[in-house]
Amino acid sequence: MNLDRYIDEHKEEIIRSVQEIVRIPSVEGPALPGKPFGREVDEALRKTLELAESLGFRVKNVDGYAGHAEFGEGEETMGILGHLDVVPEGSGWTYPPYEARIVDGKIYGRGTQDNKGPIIGALYAMKAVMESGRKMKRKVRIIFGTDEESGWEDMAYYFKKEPIPDFGVSPDADYPVINVEKGIATFKLKKKFASDDCSAVKIRTIIGGHRPNMVPDECRCCFLPTGDQDKILNHLHSMKQFSDYDLSAGFCEDSGVEVIAKGVSAHGSIPEKGKNAIAHMLAFLCTMGLGNSEMEQFLLFLNNRIGTDTTGKGLNLDLEDKVSGRLTLNLGTISVDQNQGEAVINIRYPVTFSEQQIKDKVLSALEGSGIEVEFMDFVPPLHVPEEGFLIETLKKVYTEKTGQPAKALAIGGGTFARAIKNAVAFGPAFPGRPEVAHEKDEYISIDDLILHTKIYAHAIAALCCE
Repeated sequence: MNLDRYIDEHKEEIIRSVQEIVRIPSVEGPALPGKPFGREVDEALRKTLELAESLGFRVKNVDGYAGHAEFGEGEETMGILGHLDVVPEGSGWTYPPYEARIVDGKIYGRGTQDNKGPIIGALYAMKAVMESGRKMKRKVRIIFGTDEESGWEDMAYYFKKEPIPDFGVSPDADYPVINVEKGIATFKLKKKFASDDCSAVKIRTIIGGHRPNMVPDECRCCFLPTGDQDKILNHLHSMKQFSDYDLSAGFCEDSGVEVIAKGVSAHGSIPEKGKNAIAHMLAFLCTMGLGNSEMEQFLLFLNNRIGTDTTGKGLNLDLEDKVSGRLTLNLGTISVDQNQGEAVINIRYPVTFSEQQIKDKVLSALEGSGIEVEFMDFVPPLHVPEEGFLIETLKKVYTEKTGQPAKALAIGGGTFARAIKNAVAFGPAFPGRPEVAHEKDEYISIDDLILHTKIYAHAIAALCCE
């Protein structure tokens, strides 16, 4: 059967399958027996494997950490690596984030673009190749991850149990093809506060952000009820007059004033596309005059050295190279109480810099501040040479299916292409489309979903069929 015709004939089935998986709120939850990333993530994995099995593929659930669906014969295996976990939905959605509602030719919901829609599309691409009757010279295996948005424990466990594919792609970035991914580092800045607090205005707590790899869309500061209400509200009124910050006030449970900063979420690899609610809260607090406390010194450091800047300059991280471009920094979460403060930062660093260089620069920026750093995670950069069978084939398929020229690109995002050798990110976002991953009102265009599925079908055929 013709690949495109099969996909067109099964378009409604593809849409329904994407909707079914998107409706599962597969944000990481508490570990349970056999469900290392929680009940909802496990449900998404089980339902996807059930779908794959119903389509005629060989499937396996690897202890709840990941699973795969495969077909074909041959000594070599092509891997297609995606994930079923999603980041928290955040707030401010026009349509319910787990309804998978179709509006104006788009499926709206958390995970539609990142990454459930694209990986289900790849599954049906495999089905189209299977139904075409082409003779296979390689196996094709889709690996469904469950911890991509957190620590990649899924891939670490899976590849202890299963063989690593010989080459592969990940439908978790952009078209035409991504052969360079910046390094990723996540680290925590923290400071304990002395008990002899001399703050002019008493803060009980500051809480903001969902994940280090998301631009925070909300930050809340709860003040103690100490008679500073007028000062806080007057400063709030002034800030709203002289800035575009979305600030509002309410009351905490103990009747103290609560200030709420609202921002615009974006993927942590492109922090300049969002509006950082934590940075806006820091600007509000640090221009109000809190006093000379250790808490204030911590907040001032964050505001003066980071604030709304996304280049890392204040932490000596203003780095750039010709291969992958500039470093980006996202102030992802903050947690402050009267005893201590913590802020978690996620950076995407150029491929020509090392983990040790990043650590040295951060440590030098913290000298004399009294702030400690905990380096939580480093993911090395990816750089696959553009010349070679894999990338040349993918570029050719992309051009044939879109009529557009193809060139390899660099991104700050991190995909499962890093999990195996000789792998690149390939789709699903087409050039010129808005960035919607990790944002409210995330969606995938149905036309793009179907075109993506066709591209993957032809790529599988070109790489794995005789």
